[in-house]
Amino acid sequence: MTRALFATICLTYAVFAQHSQAETLTVTTVERPPFSYVDEGEDTGFSMDLLAALAEELGWEYTVVRVDAFGDMLSAVENRDADMAIANISITAGREARMDFSQPIFEAGLQIMVPSDAARSPSLMQALLSRELFIAIGLAFAILLGGGMLMWGFERRSQPYFDRDLNEAWFPSFWWALNLVVNGGFEERMPRTPFGRVLGVILVVSSLFIVSVFTARITSVMTVDAITSNINSVNDLYGKQVGTISGSTAASFLNRREVEFTGYEDLDSMLTAFRDGDLDAVVFDAPILSYFAAHEGRKIAAMTGGVFLRENYGMVFPTGSPLVEDVNQALLGLREDGTYDQIYRKWFGTRR
Repeated sequence: MTRALFATICLTYAVFAQHSQAETLTVTTVERPPFSYVDEGEDTGFSMDLLAALAEELGWEYTVVRVDAFGDMLSAVENRDADMAIANISITAGREARMDFSQPIFEAGLQIMVPSDAARSPSLMQALLSRELFIAIGLAFAILLGGGMLMWGFERRSQPYFDRDLNEAWFPSFWWALNLVVNGGFEERMPRTPFGRVLGVILVVSSLFIVSVFTARITSVMTVDAITSNINSVNDLYGKQVGTISGSTAASFLNRREVEFTGYEDLDSMLTAFRDGDLDAVVFDAPILSYFAAHEGRKIAAMTGGVFLRENYGMVFPTGSPLVEDVNQALLGLREDGTYDQIYRKWFGTRR
């Protein structure tokens, strides 16, 4: 009887000790606003709020360990130096083979971010302000003024309209030439001298050429700008300076599409290169880039195109971790009681 009681006490103590040990968790994460980052010394973000809600639901005590690189976070879990990891961790077959994932906690995908100037469509004003077109317009005005003054020289003694002194004749002469080119002139102001009539015919015929060149130049400037400047999809990335994070799902996608890119070790170095103008486009997780473009980079960055390569984020655990089932059940509970939706709205607004 005594031995049985002693065994029962020892077994109970061992169960409680194991349970207590499981409640104190090491959670690794990495800087990924708005999912996980430090604000005024406090861990915050969508993933951190979700972790806190899970801990309250499951009665956990946990310690957050931040690492510099995304790969270091995953390695800590794979090597069992951490009990779990949470941030913007995409659920992939390769990672699932090495670790265990929770059920999805966020639906995301990839998107393209470009400098804000490149996101603007070419406009008529941009075409008009081009140097080449400005020169063409200046030459057209010079030709009209020169043609009008030459007509004044031929017609000032034969046509009452041109019977003016030189210092008063320049604008009426220019106006006559402009009306001749645009409207065909005025019948009552038709040239009367042989030389004036020849010049009038030359001005009318040359005006067709001037208008054609003017129209063609605007069209070509806008077309070239649209082809060389705008990035609206993955197909526009070829030949551009593209950046992403090495080892990410975005890097794998770009490799499959044979798009050349520069790989960066972390988010900060990639965004620094973008700010410095070293990149024409960044391809990465849509919510991460959208948050940057709407906050820190709101004056220099813009999102373009739609979200592609849809993917889910999850929490990751060492293979065979007993925490996975508890977390999945708790996640279902947080979705059912509205806690998950409340956290989502806090960081991303109304769910789509």
